[in-house]
Amino acid sequence: MSTDTTQETAQPPAGPLAPARPAKPCANCGAPMYGAFCYACGQPEKGMIRHLASVMADVADTIFNVDSRIFRSIPALYFRPGFLTNEYFAGRRTRYVTPFRLFFFLCVIAFFAIQFTVVPALKLERLDDGISMTGIESAQTPAELDERTHKFVEELEITQKAAASPKAAAKTGRAIDTAKRKSQERHAYLVARARAIIDDKPVPPDPSANTEFEFGNNLWAPTRDSTRVAWLPDFANDKLFEMARHAMANLALLRSNPSHLVAGLFSVLPQTLFVLMPLFALLLKIAYLFKRRLYMEHLMVALHSHAFIFLSLLLLVIVAVLDGWAAAHAAALLPLLNLLVAAIWIWLFVYLFLMARNVYRQGWFMTTVKFCFVGFCYLILLAFGIAGAAIATLTVA
Repeated sequence: MSTDTTQETAQPPAGPLAPARPAKPCANCGAPMYGAFCYACGQPEKGMIRHLASVMADVADTIFNVDSRIFRSIPALYFRPGFLTNEYFAGRRTRYVTPFRLFFFLCVIAFFAIQFTVVPALKLERLDDGISMTGIESAQTPAELDERTHKFVEELEITQKAAASPKAAAKTGRAIDTAKRKSQERHAYLVARARAIIDDKPVPPDPSANTEFEFGNNLWAPTRDSTRVAWLPDFANDKLFEMARHAMANLALLRSNPSHLVAGLFSVLPQTLFVLMPLFALLLKIAYLFKRRLYMEHLMVALHSHAFIFLSLLLLVIVAVLDGWAAAHAAALLPLLNLLVAAIWIWLFVYLFLMARNVYRQGWFMTTVKFCFVGFCYLILLAFGIAGAAIATLTVA
């Protein structure tokens, strides 16, 4: 009896269960392709060499992945404290947007909403105070003055065309006239200073160096000598001087109208919360150390908590826009909108407390103690983060 020792090559099954004939082999390993990914090496069939629209669609889907799940995720996130987190821990994850994507999506939306509402409104208010004219008023040469004036007026003209109301457009128009007048005054001073230097006469005082700030009983005004650091190059010292002048001018405005500070801090809040989110998870890990939960579990709680905060900020921006509209067209709605703002702020703290209790399942007393501990520590971190952002805003804005 003869035995056939020839080894036959394995073939895919025949019949209705047979896989479709591959169009082409994998470009990486040569194995037949039966889908979007190679079963042998895992390389995707799609590469980056294709139409830009297709690539951008994949990028948007990777980052946001916004589909019908968003309509289940948003109401559950806002009205059911801890529900999404518990669902994620229980393994029911495909029904809702993933925690990081939900967090990132709402962070981006809140950031742009604030930048297109709070920041432009703040800029228009500051134009009347002349605080944004400091770039024109501190120019040191006619060429620098012309460049700054042209750029500033161009930005104002764009803002004027996009103004949401005739009042805002008129305010921007007045700012354009002010900028041109300030530019003419600065040009006259620069010409007078140049002539004084040529004629060897006393140089007239720079009107842009009149800003003084009080430290105790002493007055200090930023000058090139007082802000100069010996070991820095000239361009860095020039930048320090300009930043000091911006800071002094902004501080002078804050003394007369502190609301600018509130609006400025509100505008950097999304970025600050984004950076501090992992630290919030670390605080939860410390507070609930004996619960023996992994850091990633606390991170999921932090992601959902901050997603809720971003959603609350977005609602506050929407109400602020409605408040501006109601002030001009329906004053009777203003008390209702004020109550809505108060309700959003109250629900913000109540929600976070209930979320901690529903997720970690401890009694009211322990939840209260740990909520106060985590909240106090996080507020300190938040204060440092916003202070750093505020300093940067004062020196460059």
